[in-house]
Amino acid sequence: MEYAIASKVIKIQTANIHYLEGGDPQNPSVLFLHGASFNAKTWKDLGTLKRLTQKNFHVIAIDLPGYGQSESISDYHDEFLPKLIAKLSLQKAILVSPSMSGIYSLSFIVKHSQHLQGFVAIAPVGILKMSQQLRGIELPTLAIWGSEDRIIPVEQADMLVKLMPNARKFILAKVGHACYMKAPNKFHEGLIRFIDQVTTVTQEEE
Repeated sequence: MEYAIASKVIKIQTANIHYLEGGDPQNPSVLFLHGASFNAKTWKDLGTLKRLTQKNFHVIAIDLPGYGQSESISDYHDEFLPKLIAKLSLQKAILVSPSMSGIYSLSFIVKHSQHLQGFVAIAPVGILKMSQQLRGIELPTLAIWGSEDRIIPVEQADMLVKLMPNARKFILAKVGHACYMKAPNKFHEGLIRFIDQVTTVTQEEE
């Protein structure tokens, strides 16, 4: 079944935060952040949200504070995702975090990984800075990188895989930093395969 992608607003602290939502909330949830040049609509335009709702996933793509249609919140990186996930009542979501959004996602992984089902790290910023805190975190993680990334080099994917015992790499050949934009079909294949594996394992455990 395919669901419409709805535009919604939630209040975090005193700011109105805009997001896109699709799919059945009873199904496994995938929460999308975005890079500095993008916003929630990027995932809609790329077809990611539609593909995942067709696969029976519940999707949410956030405009991070100060981006897209969301108002700014100052000095709130560490507290934003815990507040957001609690307000949206997301249980064991898979968090997708490209580039700039690493300033939100990595601190969340360090402190609250037990609240997630999986993590998709798309060349996020902050791996070097947080390497010691990330060491040993067992959250299932897929590190997606473009082989030609000059901003966050692919060596940082190798580092993430060494630090996190349940992490693995998925390298998109001949593309740079915003690899999902340049090779969307390969990106979607890898993303959906990972989400399927993570959610299937969880269902079997239940």
